[in-house]
Amino acid sequence: MITQIISLFFTVLYILLFARVILSWVRPDPYSQFYEVYRFIFNITEPLLAPIRRILPPTGGIDFSPIILFLLISFIQRMLVSAF
Repeated sequence: MITQIISLFFTVLYILLFARVILSWVRPDPYSQFYEVYRFIFNITEPLLAPIRRILPPTGGIDFSPIILFLLISFIQRMLVSAF
């Protein structure tokens, strides 16, 4: 049961992070309905990405922080699931 909850949490986090990567290529109109979804995804993922960006700033216009976060999330998920 607890492993299913952990897996669900990390799956939702993966989806939000993937959506953030896709949305980073598009700037939504602040007056559209979609903007609230964009802000929600940004507000959830930015606190996780910002510390990584401080350590490894974007180079050449490429932000590697989502890749690092994907790897960290995967590692943490595997450790937690194997512990339970």
